[in-house]
Amino acid sequence: MNDEELKNKCESCDFYDDNDLMSNCKAVLANLDECKEDLGLSEEETESYLNMVENLKPQDVSKVLTLALKIRESGKIKNPEIKNDASRLIRAIEMS
Repeated sequence: MNDEELKNKCESCDFYDDNDLMSNCKAVLANLDECKEDLGLSEEETESYLNMVENLKPQDVSKVLTLALKIRESGKIKNPEIKNDASRLIRAIEMS
């Protein structure tokens, strides 16, 4: 499934009852401070993502997916935990 198909699937699905998916989103967001420079995120963007951790809604999943795709594609991020969290979220959306 390519990135565009994933985003379309994400926008068309209802994730209200998918606790695993929401947990994967929170895991991706939790380590964002560590890799924000590598992703080229501004302070405002980073703050916006970090606020999502507290109040994550199903409609935020597509935003977190976009972030996870950036993490997966980034050659600058070396932390395997961050990469694995992003990959788990992408796989969870593929399987949903």
